[in-house]
Amino acid sequence: MKHPFIDQLERHQLDWSRRTFLQRSFAGLGGLAFSKLMGAGQSPEAAGLPFIQGQGGLHFPARAKRVVHLCMAGGPSHLESFDPKPQLDALNGKEFPASFTAGQQLAQLQGAKLIARGSFTKFKRYGQSGIEISDLFPHIGSIADDICVVRSMVTEQINHDPAHAFMNSGSILKGRPSMGSWLLYGLGAESQNLPGYVVMISRGSDPDQPVSARQWSAGFLPSKFQGVQFQSKGSAVHYVGSPDGVCQSTQRQVIDEIRRLNGMLAEDRFDPEIETRMSQYEMAFRMQTSVPDLTDMRDEPKHILDMYGVKTPGDGSFASNCLLARRMLERGVRFVQLYHRGWDHHGEIVAKMTESAKRTDQASAALVKDLKQRGLLEDTLVIWGGEFGRTPMGQGSGRDHHIKGFSLWMAGAGIKPGIVHGATDELGYASVQDIVHVRDLHATLLQQFGIDHARFTHKFQGLDLKLTGVEEAKVVKAILA
Repeated sequence: MKHPFIDQLERHQLDWSRRTFLQRSFAGLGGLAFSKLMGAGQSPEAAGLPFIQGQGGLHFPARAKRVVHLCMAGGPSHLESFDPKPQLDALNGKEFPASFTAGQQLAQLQGAKLIARGSFTKFKRYGQSGIEISDLFPHIGSIADDICVVRSMVTEQINHDPAHAFMNSGSILKGRPSMGSWLLYGLGAESQNLPGYVVMISRGSDPDQPVSARQWSAGFLPSKFQGVQFQSKGSAVHYVGSPDGVCQSTQRQVIDEIRRLNGMLAEDRFDPEIETRMSQYEMAFRMQTSVPDLTDMRDEPKHILDMYGVKTPGDGSFASNCLLARRMLERGVRFVQLYHRGWDHHGEIVAKMTESAKRTDQASAALVKDLKQRGLLEDTLVIWGGEFGRTPMGQGSGRDHHIKGFSLWMAGAGIKPGIVHGATDELGYASVQDIVHVRDLHATLLQQFGIDHARFTHKFQGLDLKLTGVEEAKVVKAILA
């Protein structure tokens, strides 16, 4: 009969045998003694030291400490934003060359007669770098010398939810951790009073594609590493205040007793979720003070509100969320994701994309400017983009989903500023030069945090799984300063 503790370990995919324990324990005990002598008795988070779970430290010098991911949910058209195509404009209204699409996967246009659709916008060169950006995004144009535009993105999923999942986790399988959860698992949280991974959602005026909570799931990692959704309007966190008649000292006593009981349970069995419950009770208690302070933007000067385009702080707008994101980053939140729903333009692209750009352009640029003037941009990675692009062929008055070529931009944390990387073909159909796969984006993100994506793994169901999966992934070194 097996010892009950061994059964519990096996249920959590820990491949330990008695022989393995004996082989490793003599060195492990010595290591514990050495770390104590070196003053490393406290947790890496408490000591302020970055670490990689179970791997003993960073693989490279880190350039990034935090991320803000501006997610344009629905898939903005690269052809009306960051990838001008004069030849496509010249072909507008004519039959799209079959040589580009033969045997290719399309979404709703599969089997339809394909007609070229030129851009309805004009492009101009911005800054000393001369990057061409659509006239829908003049504010992002004003930071052209601070950003790197990647015009050669490709992905593998042509529908929204799996494409979001692939962009976030590198997989469409449910139960896989998002990149924010991977970072939090690997590096820990800088803040003790706020979650390390926060998500907020804003939207346009029309009904649009929903964003499921699995996009910020911790998957098979302990659930304390999952993203926490803050509400964009009203109270950022429901029930953050104490109930009537309950004071802080009473709550402290309750939490201490819950911790004691959970601690007894943890001594009896091996379950990472027990530690998660203990830590989340503590976090919730501290958030009663930290969240109201975070969301109270009365201390923000008028010129900052005007720079972001915030009319009323906390009004649910993308602009308000961007300003709140900056406040989170200042307070040590590791990973912030801001979703803006409203980019799925199968029809009426002229009116609807113009509206979506107007709602997001100013605040996106303001966030970069604000981080820069506060000295935070040098170690904050900003990513702006959708889950895929749109077809150079028309779909009624809009464009269909497209995975073979699209654009995004990045800034800060060691990303080369004022450059364009990669290119699509002359009609904007497929990435043809310096192609960047979503897995390459993940590998590059981890690199900037000092992590080798190939060595950053977690054992699950007998496999050493990682964010970049088993396919080839490469760091995009050409965009790194």
